[in-house]
Amino acid sequence: MTRAALFDVDGTLVDTNYLHVCAWWEAFRQAGHSVPMSAVHRAIGLGSDDLIEHLLGAGRDRDQDAVISGAHSALYATFFDRLPALNGAADLLRTLAARGWTVVLATSASGPELQALRKALDADDAIHDTASSDDVSEGKPAPEPIRHAMELAGGTSDETVYVGDSVWDMKAATGASVTAVALLSGGIPREDLVGAGAAEVYRDPADLLAHLDTGVFARIGAAG
Repeated sequence: MTRAALFDVDGTLVDTNYLHVCAWWEAFRQAGHSVPMSAVHRAIGLGSDDLIEHLLGAGRDRDQDAVISGAHSALYATFFDRLPALNGAADLLRTLAARGWTVVLATSASGPELQALRKALDADDAIHDTASSDDVSEGKPAPEPIRHAMELAGGTSDETVYVGDSVWDMKAATGASVTAVALLSGGIPREDLVGAGAAEVYRDPADLLAHLDTGVFARIGAAG
């Protein structure tokens, strides 16, 4: 039996959500749009195209999409050399790998952004594979990213746990019939995460690590 531990990265393992909020806010401002930061924050976790549609609506000038997305990417890239891993993130991945879990990252990041995140995390020795936005046709909250990551791990839904920090993460996991664990490190309220399908909620990676022997990872591990 292959036990798969799938992880979102932004806001879950690396403390980047608010950097994304600032970069998106400025990208929208440069394009002439006033979008509240609180709305941007709740949209973090969606892929770029979906995030823009979610915030500006289907009736927007779609010719601006590439410009807005490109501005966000350029602004966010200025932080690449100092992205901070969240407390306990690398230790959590290494502990799970040492216990026989196959660790796969499932993220909307790709290319240089994904490289910067993995460098910040500094846990490549524990990561089996990565499912990025380049590998799927639909991003979260569609279940496709989770299913693809599960395929890379070689697990089934009964043997898989997905850890994320956003409502979109929880919806994607439940859509793929995978147990969803939420972290509060992305800034989304507990009740929103539970309402979107989180089976368990922890403060951050260190808190989840401290409860590995009592939570869903322990139960699935015992069943295996």
